[in-house]
Order: sequence, then C-alpha cells, then structure tokens
Amino acid sequence: MKKNLLSIAIIILAIAIVAVNLWKPVEKEAAKEKSNSETEDVKVADENVPGVNLSEVKEGKMAPDFELVTLNGETVKLSDYRGKKVILNFWATWCPPCRAEMPHMQNFYEQNKDNGIEIVAVNLTKMDKGRMEIDKFVKEYGLTFDIPLDEEGDIGMQYQAFTIPTSYIIDTNGKIASKVVGPMDEPTMESLTNEIE
Repeated sequence: MKKNLLSIAIIILAIAIVAVNLWKPVEKEAAKEKSNSETEDVKVADENVPGVNLSEVKEGKMAPDFELVTLNGETVKLSDYRGKKVILNFWATWCPPCRAEMPHMQNFYEQNKDNGIEIVAVNLTKMDKGRMEIDKFVKEYGLTFDIPLDEEGDIGMQYQAFTIPTSYIIDTNGKIASKVVGPMDEPTMESLTNEIE
C-alpha cells in the first residue's frame, strides 16, 4: 500500500511539474505580447504627435522657416538670417536650465556677433508667465540678441521643444546641423558652430 501511495505521489508530483513548466512559458509569452503591444503603442504615439511632423526638423534638413514678432516689436523670419550661422534656442523664464544658459549665450553672442553668428532665442510665450516677466528676465540678464515671441506655441511645437532649453545649430545655408536638448555653455556653442559652414 505504501509503495502504491508513493508511486501515486511521484506521478502527481511529475504531472504538477510538467503542468507548471507548460503554464509558465504561456504566461511569459502573453506578457511578452502585452509588452510588445505597449511598445508599439508608444512608438505610434511618438510618431503621431498632433500638429507636429517629427520628420520635418532633423539634422541635414532645411530648418522650417517661421515668422514671429520680437520682444522689440520687429517682425523676423528665420530665413532673414540665411548666410549666417544660427543658434536657434527655445526657452522660458521659469526654466532653471534656461536661466543658467542665458549668461553663456549672451557672452557667446557678444564675442561672435561680428563673425557671422546669430542667436535667435525664441521665447515659448504661450507657456511663459507673461510679457512683463519676459521683459524683466531680458533686462536682468542684459540680453541683446533677437527674442521672437512664440505666442501661439506653434513654432516650439514644430521644432519639438518639448524639453527646454532646446537649441538647433543651423548652418549658413539654413540646414539643421545639430539639435541640443539642455543648456549649453560657451565652449559647447563654440565647438558646435565651428563644426559647420
């Protein structure tokens, strides 16, 4: 009797081991399929940002032209700067990395404005704290380069300025040479502008 019970217990144990091993791969496969579908959803979401053509602003492509009014009331187009190297920067007054970057931008601009390099610092006005705050910021940092105001938020969206500061280095022909997400210092600006025509 004990031998029969032992044999039955061994058989039940063997069946349980087989069942568990067969069940786990099915569970892993289901989890993998779920993970893949979530990844595909994320990829689709990244590729389909409403109102944004993500392929439009890539290195080697022409920088899309835009027209905005500056803080000084002048209307400027990006194409107005053709023939010069341009650092196209997107920023806001409430952004700590933008605050850290602006003194470097101003110093770099002062040293290079007569060398065919321009800084166009587009303020993301729709996301900012208002015109008075922008004026105060510009005076506080002594900024002298052009500051177009993106009051509708369209240009920041077009240029994928989802994290700020975001900057584009544009060559003299109007092509995007590189994109930088995060603050830059003067040596970085120097290096990036020296690498292009």
